Amino acid sequence: MTAQPLAANSGTSTRVDVAIQGIRLLDAPVSRRSGAGPSDDGHLLLDGIGAAIPLNPRSPYSVRGGRLLLDGADTGMGVEAVARPAFYDLSTADGVSYEQIARLHSSHVLATTVVQTCVRYDESERCRFCAIEESLNAGSTIAVKSPAQIAEVAKAAAELDGITQMVMTTGTSNGRDRGAVHLARCVRAVREVLPDLPIQVQCEPPGDLSVIGDLYAAGARSIGIHVESLDDDARRRWMPGKGSVPLDEYRAAWREAVRVFGHNQVSTYLLIGLGEDPDELVAGVEELIAMGVYPFVVPFRPLAGTLATDVDGASAPDPAVVSDITFRVAQRLRAAGMHGTDQKAGCAACGACSGLSCEGA
Repeated sequence: MTAQPLAANSGTSTRVDVAIQGIRLLDAPVSRRSGAGPSDDGHLLLDGIGAAIPLNPRSPYSVRGGRLLLDGADTGMGVEAVARPAFYDLSTADGVSYEQIARLHSSHVLATTVVQTCVRYDESERCRFCAIEESLNAGSTIAVKSPAQIAEVAKAAAELDGITQMVMTTGTSNGRDRGAVHLARCVRAVREVLPDLPIQVQCEPPGDLSVIGDLYAAGARSIGIHVESLDDDARRRWMPGKGSVPLDEYRAAWREAVRVFGHNQVSTYLLIGLGEDPDELVAGVEELIAMGVYPFVVPFRPLAGTLATDVDGASAPDPAVVSDITFRVAQRLRAAGMHGTDQKAGCAACGACSGLSCEGA
């Protein structure tokens, strides 16, 4: 399908284009090079709004004097790098760097992958956009973070750097809980030292839906159950292992999560650029919104270390298509009174990886 004429505001269009093409920066004090979520990026503030932007030496975007330039011309947008947090300089008593346990995302979100391995990481099963074990192979993290370690780092990040929310995700395990039980332990440990810190958990639909209630009882206040695509053809191609989980299992998990966590405290990632028809993607978004689930639409980015680049040679989506879909999804979210900033914690509450926040959603 050809993209419709853009109706998104210029700030959204620029932000989407930068999210795909990146910025020419030698470095950013807060960045990631691989992992379970957005990686090969620097964390910046674009006109004061958090953004996770690829560091791309070939990008037409650059920075001079705190301004974002496109081919040398001022875009009218300010740029500020997120400062390196003080907690990165600390280590546990047994010598594990706090940075290996949890990372700063955007300017105020603490994030950790509590288990850095995934049962689906064999090439025949792996999500082709995922690099969860590459950061482990590079030595920038550890395989399993204990609840005590995560609580220790969270307390330091709150006291030294003023983090206001936390996200905990996990690689998928072999158990029926798919990793959610360890997530609950980690949440409980953090709540013991920071009882008021909002926490989001992220996992696949657990085989036993009662685990969703356990996560809430542990102290999580929002949840991400990320499907990445609602198109079964795209799911089979891009995530052969995870795509084997029927969409009806996701729907059941979302419904139960909304019952437990509440309307607009449940979210799911949808990647733009996996070959799904834009109109069908937006129709799927309408179903999610009607359920009370926030659809966090994000452009697919082909990242080094993933099968998308190393095997498929995949490319990023057309920025015009991303802007159009982002605008249409934001329209529907606003009409339903759903805003990412109303979520207690998590990706939608942060907004750094999507253009939805620029559209008031």
